[in-house]
Amino acid sequence: MASAQAMQNVRAAALVERDLAILRRFIHVYCARHHHSPRGTLCAECSALLSYARGRLASCPYDPKPKCRHCQTHCYKPEMRARIRVVMRYSGMYYVKRGRLDWLLKYFLSGG
Repeated sequence: MASAQAMQNVRAAALVERDLAILRRFIHVYCARHHHSPRGTLCAECSALLSYARGRLASCPYDPKPKCRHCQTHCYKPEMRARIRVVMRYSGMYYVKRGRLDWLLKYFLSGG
């Protein structure tokens, strides 16, 4: 029984890590295009947003963790939620226009 719980914890951690990696890419694209940050760096505002999102992902009380937009409990402050929506909308279209349809398929097939 303990090994099943351990496997579930590993899977949950992997999903959180995947979500964080995608979020990091989206914020980097947004920051580079809107705040003219050098490639691979974030401005203070975007760095704070990523740090905030990392904290929210790490402290999600749900198991399994739902996608944030489908969650019944919105843990983001209204200001941060508005900011992350802008980032996701811009970066999502950026990647779609550049042919990253594999991300769309993964997103919708995983219950997006």
